[in-house]
Amino acid sequence: MKILILGATGRVGSHIVKYALRDGHLVTVLARMPEKVQLNHERLTVIQGDALNYDAIAYAMHGMEVVISALNTDGRATLSESTPLIIKAMETEGLKRIITIGTAGILQSRIEPDVLRYQSSESKRKVTRAAEEHEKVYKLLKQSNLDWTIVCPTYLPDGERLGNYRTEPDFLPEGGSQISVPDTAEFAYSQIESGKYIKKRVGIAY
Repeated sequence: MKILILGATGRVGSHIVKYALRDGHLVTVLARMPEKVQLNHERLTVIQGDALNYDAIAYAMHGMEVVISALNTDGRATLSESTPLIIKAMETEGLKRIITIGTAGILQSRIEPDVLRYQSSESKRKVTRAAEEHEKVYKLLKQSNLDWTIVCPTYLPDGERLGNYRTEPDFLPEGGSQISVPDTAEFAYSQIESGKYIKKRVGIAY
């Protein structure tokens, strides 16, 4: 399969690249700083470019079969500004499947099911800027015709791959308090072969 990975130099994205290459896929990475991609592989293509540049995204997306975005908020509006460009490029290319990494803050609250976790007393975070960015992405994907899945981890330490975790659509698994970076990456990557959570947010935790 031909996979475009955005945010491949980040914590989750770098693991997704390794999983995809391990399984024999053709991987293309769009990176502002290609030197941060610390892998050299015959099935890996690294393209220098910015996810905030439509032409760069469209070029990298040509011929792809699935898009995985592990872009983070970067303390700016990177997510909400890049997502419309990604959607437009995918629609132009005739691509449907995208898997993105979100945050548990945009899942529904169990305490107040009519609002999102970050808007409720369920969330312990005082700063909500990142969750607001992720919510914008969620709304943009919901309005699109794409087959999207947003993987929503809670507290995300580097940790180890355990391969044993719980997932739940729209909610964080009850009592879940953390999930490692490698396990989050593994689950997100596994969604390229799964239709279980299409057009869904999915919470993931131990």
